Amino acid sequence: MRHELSGLAARLDGRLSLPGDPGWDADRLAWNLAVDQRPAAVVVAASTSDAVETVRAAAAAGLGVAAQSTGHNAAPLAAQADFSEVVLLRMHELRDVEIDVEARVARIEPGAQWGDVVAAAAPYGLAALAGSSHDVGVMGYTLGGGVSWLARSHGLAANQVLAAEIVTADGVLRRVDDEHDADLFWAIRGGGGDFGVVTALEFRLFPITEVVAGMMLWPLDAAEDVLQTWAAWTGGLPDSVTSTARVLRLPPLPELPPFLSGRSLVIVEAVCQESPERADELLAPLRALSPEIDTVHPQPVADLLALHMDPPEPTPGYGDGMMLSELAPATVRAFLDAVGPGADTALLVAELRHLGGALDPDAALALTEEHDVPAPGVVSGFDAQYLVFATGIPMPGIGDGLVASLGRLFSRIEPWRAPVEYLNFAEHARSAEQLWGERVHRLRAVKLAVDPAGLIRSNHPVRR
Repeated sequence: MRHELSGLAARLDGRLSLPGDPGWDADRLAWNLAVDQRPAAVVVAASTSDAVETVRAAAAAGLGVAAQSTGHNAAPLAAQADFSEVVLLRMHELRDVEIDVEARVARIEPGAQWGDVVAAAAPYGLAALAGSSHDVGVMGYTLGGGVSWLARSHGLAANQVLAAEIVTADGVLRRVDDEHDADLFWAIRGGGGDFGVVTALEFRLFPITEVVAGMMLWPLDAAEDVLQTWAAWTGGLPDSVTSTARVLRLPPLPELPPFLSGRSLVIVEAVCQESPERADELLAPLRALSPEIDTVHPQPVADLLALHMDPPEPTPGYGDGMMLSELAPATVRAFLDAVGPGADTALLVAELRHLGGALDPDAALALTEEHDVPAPGVVSGFDAQYLVFATGIPMPGIGDGLVASLGRLFSRIEPWRAPVEYLNFAEHARSAEQLWGERVHRLRAVKLAVDPAGLIRSNHPVRR
């Protein structure tokens, strides 16, 4: 391998890391520490030109290239049979963010995390359609769709992208938008990273400074009442409200606050783009259930990065996602049969996210026409009303139980499965048809046009 990539290291502003080199094990780490990434080589990029040089060198060596920033959703990539013949292009050190305040546009480098974007935009009274945690990588999140706390009012993050810079398989850096390489621009907005190495994104920001948001918490014994009430409540919400419901079984860890450590809980998180008075009216059915803790209050939109309480550092995990067409009372009971009080489960968390609103495909199209932004990409929205994600920590001795617990949950709620999947929550391999339906034919045509040899690899390839 050293011979096949000879000369690349000298042309890099960053560094080339090969098996056996000092730092190899650190360079190949994914965000999910349970994922064992073993590529042919790792390039830790320090510039856009490093992406160009890596693509050209890999092509000459007969290897593939897979770009990665934070390494979220890495499991499907690492599990591919030919991953040992791929150069992993790590972009996590490239984190610059530029804000055009007058145009309300952010330009980000490929390693930027949502914490970087929020910190840069918030002083100007601007908000992005950000992920649920400060350390979520902007690039992978956005290329895969991007469901934010503002999603029901503003749609997918991918459909606020105005332009992208991308190194295609021929080693050429292109700037694409709705007037230049329009098919490629369409494909990367929801089609993932299978079409080239995206080295920059430009996307729209919004003049939102404050929301009414927080969580309500109950002991797990209240899960039936809480989730049935929440399911009915979501059916009548305005698009200005986005919420999740979560069942948590937390280990007794000293780093957790006492109200969480060692407890089994049901939590509802809500974000309301409403006045405090109107938010109180909307939240009344949940508050009638007397939550043990209620933190919902007016707060800066930047504070939403802490609402979901995601782990602040890389951690091992085993989980997967699924979409539901509805959340009927029977669906809630099936969900709780698998993860509720008395259930035999190794899952740490099982959550339901409310979709709809501007995430409906027809509504997404109308939204772009109304605001004169580019037409939606490959994923305009979802033919689904709820998004499920469940995960646990694969500690020694519970691996088989965790696999069984996840399978049991999904089998119980299978009757309500929606006909679509969400790429960013697909932690295991899916067929391209499952992810994109009939649109996969156009996606494959774009892939063939820009990468006929299949040099560019991704966690969810369109050619599968």
